[in-house]
Amino acid sequence: MSQLPDYLPEAVLRFNDLALDALPGAGDASLESAHRYCSRLARRHYENFIVVSPFLPSALRRHFYHVYAYCRWSDDLADETGDTGLSLELLDWWDAELLACYDNEFRHPVFIALRETIDRFDIPITPFRDLLTAFRQDQVVTRYRTYADVLEYCRYSANPVGRLVLYLCGYRDRERQLLSDATCTALQLANFWQDVRVDLAKDRIYLPLEDLDRYHYTEEDLEAGVVDDRFRGLMAYQVNRTRKLFDEGLGLRGMVDAKVGLDIELFNRCGSALLDQIERQRFDVLTRRPTLSAARKTGLFMKYALKRLWIR
Repeated sequence: MSQLPDYLPEAVLRFNDLALDALPGAGDASLESAHRYCSRLARRHYENFIVVSPFLPSALRRHFYHVYAYCRWSDDLADETGDTGLSLELLDWWDAELLACYDNEFRHPVFIALRETIDRFDIPITPFRDLLTAFRQDQVVTRYRTYADVLEYCRYSANPVGRLVLYLCGYRDRERQLLSDATCTALQLANFWQDVRVDLAKDRIYLPLEDLDRYHYTEEDLEAGVVDDRFRGLMAYQVNRTRKLFDEGLGLRGMVDAKVGLDIELFNRCGSALLDQIERQRFDVLTRRPTLSAARKTGLFMKYALKRLWIR
């Protein structure tokens, strides 16, 4: 294992699974070494924060890896420690490294690589910092009173990812950003409705408390795993308004390059398919976590792969 670089907090070695043996040598600050690190991280990790399409041109895929690595580290610094105070401390350190990167001072391989991407696509710092706002919020906020509160959280947790993708694809106008926000928010919400039970185990409830009240369903009912007409009505309400966001976001498909539009449609349709699965389970997400079958995923992928070949 490499010697701990002096810029890396010791806590990262103890709590973060990205730690030292995956980092380039402490003295190797080359761009290509940093890129290889980001590429390995994106390809080996079990959960993609940004799914890198296999159809992306290789030159663009490089920059997706850099952005993914930043998101992956941010997420793990927030969720891997099991200690709220330590997570907040590490997120502050990561934020300081980001600010230094924008001042052309960088040591960590993620920021060495990311600086190339920032320069190439003229990406502002806002979406990167917004993600950190969401990760900090997850440390201290575990309940949301209104749907508007949940949407405000998505503004920081999900929408920056779509905007980063738009920057990488050469788009930076407000109209496209708002349509991207609709899809990204819908994807975040679909994930919330898929993981109600998983989040509850972390003492997090993203179902708006005002909607629990609307359906006369309580937190105690949720903790007891009660699935009845009240709960099914509550979940159907969430699924239906999430569908409207997916429908809205699909308008972006015709406003970008045809191949980029297919990727956008694929993400959108996958999210909608997850909502379909929740509905097929009669909105019972507590007894069994809804997921897309391998056959369903393959079918969606092949459909859009064939469309992509037709465009070529």
